[in-house]
Amino acid sequence: MSSTLIKCLNVAKTVGRVTFKNLLTASQNPLPSLRTTAVGGLLKCGVHTTAPVRNERLMEFFDDPKHWSENEVKVGRAWKPDELRIKSNKELHQLWYILLKERNMLLTMEHECNDKMEIFPNPERIDKVKISMENLETVVRERNKAYHLLETGETGERPQRQVNNAFGLRCTYKSCEHVLPPFMNTKWIKSRNLGYGGRAVHKFLLKYREKLYNAKRKAKNRSRNEVMMILRRNPNFDLELLKRKYADVDIDKLRKTDKTRGHFVPKVDA
Repeated sequence: MSSTLIKCLNVAKTVGRVTFKNLLTASQNPLPSLRTTAVGGLLKCGVHTTAPVRNERLMEFFDDPKHWSENEVKVGRAWKPDELRIKSNKELHQLWYILLKERNMLLTMEHECNDKMEIFPNPERIDKVKISMENLETVVRERNKAYHLLETGETGERPQRQVNNAFGLRCTYKSCEHVLPPFMNTKWIKSRNLGYGGRAVHKFLLKYREKLYNAKRKAKNRSRNEVMMILRRNPNFDLELLKRKYADVDIDKLRKTDKTRGHFVPKVDA
């Protein structure tokens, strides 16, 4: 065995003894020393590492403790698209992760309250965060479309079209790339059968269209009854305002009916 190899083995044994001795004599919380040595060395080498897990890191999944015993938490409204359009891409990127972190915290608190059989204060906060994230995604998609239209003349999104699903209902189908052409890809043809047919499907469509028609008819009757009650109580109500609010009601025809006159005696000039 060469002298160089013997020296390397001796150095390795010495380093191992020193390291083991330092770990035995260290305090019960060796994380700061490890972070300053091992983690710092990794950061210098360009390797991304996360900070050690602590209680305050885990508590970020929960709301502020001062809100735990309250029945109402004052919060603001959701972000509007017009407010997000004036922000830069970096600000939108930061805001997305802030909203994502807030959504995780709210979902954790909701699950914890349900587990403890307690009331979750202001559950509409989850809806506000979701609306903000949807608006942010819409703004980012608008910028991507504008960039691709300027550079390539295309939107850059997957092409889509309206097709009928297995139940005969209209749905949006987004195209995707395949190795084989459509006439050779029999597996895709079997799994993506976009047609429909059969007596059961046609019967379902009749019932479904009848349900939609009844819902539309009932909504129109409700609007008609509301206009009729307004004209019965206030004969001199602004008709232009009613026409703008109830566009699907023929107000001029409704004024001529007896139900809108009410139970009062009209004044007659002597």
